[in-house]
Amino acid sequence: MYKQPSFWLTLIALVVFFAFISYAQKNFDAYIIRIMNVAAIYVILGVSLNLINGFTGQFSLGHAGFMAIGAYASALLYMSPELKAMNFFIKPLIWPLNRIQIPFFPALLIGGLLAAGAGFLVGAPCMRVKGDYLAIVTYGFSEIIRVLFNNLQSVTNGPLGLKGLPTYTNLWWSWGWAVFTVFFIKRLIDSSYGRALKAIRDNEEAAEAMGVDLFYHKTLAFVVGAFFAGIAGGLLGSLVMTIDPNAFNIMLTFQIVLIVLLGGLGSITGTVISGVLIAVLMEWLRIVETPMKIFGITIPGISGMRMLIFSIILMISVLFFRHGILGDREFSWQGVISFFKRRQSNRGG
Repeated sequence: MYKQPSFWLTLIALVVFFAFISYAQKNFDAYIIRIMNVAAIYVILGVSLNLINGFTGQFSLGHAGFMAIGAYASALLYMSPELKAMNFFIKPLIWPLNRIQIPFFPALLIGGLLAAGAGFLVGAPCMRVKGDYLAIVTYGFSEIIRVLFNNLQSVTNGPLGLKGLPTYTNLWWSWGWAVFTVFFIKRLIDSSYGRALKAIRDNEEAAEAMGVDLFYHKTLAFVVGAFFAGIAGGLLGSLVMTIDPNAFNIMLTFQIVLIVLLGGLGSITGTVISGVLIAVLMEWLRIVETPMKIFGITIPGISGMRMLIFSIILMISVLFFRHGILGDREFSWQGVISFFKRRQSNRGG
């Protein structure tokens, strides 16, 4: 069968990209690799939230809660019984979790599926609320999860969290899932389901009049978005080697929403760019929180200054770049080819 040039260009780009990932995993230092892993996790979170907020037109603030479910569920499954006993020294872990240990990949999948189940529970009643009210409901869900995990000491170890988690997350795991997330959601958006989601975003009443099942499609967006958020939570837990309920607070939700808004609601390409950009800036801007000397004058570091700078960036993007970096535009090989053709024709003219 004849394949379009875009197929071969995409295949070549993926081969080159994963060759670079292989080289980076073997040759880059641990600090750079960590930033690259965080960037991939941000891409997963941003693209999955964009499915809900950008393509379906909902306003969810519950991604941190879905992350927490995925992180704890996967960690409790791939941790060894000995490591669990060391963590749960105040109150023992309940049976059978204290005996179970499975490989990292199925643990990630189960964590994602449990998060997807929570996404269904949140998405199902969303038919009754929308806009700001939906944001309040989803944020309340995220806070309920955080409070529950703080108090379920025989399951989550309470505020002590889980320490010394095995480090499974590497560039192959993180960027492999990031590429799969982009591919899956892109295919979903280009399908009839995606067209129905966009119709709901543009006009719910008109979409319903055309026969679109609002309950099914809204819930589908929440379930898919929550699944990938749970996967991202599992990857993050194994990367930082420790998780606790307070790590999944409103500041984490703010970062994910910032990625979506900065990249552009309804733009997968913009979300990928902004996810990488935010991950790099989060590390680079640590200099503003540490003491430094300028012209012989010692300036003390201010804790939390990074988030203030990101708040300013968000305000600027909302005021001057309302549609984000790319708006609702997407990268395409046809666009690249057309760009170079125009350049050549301009030179010839």
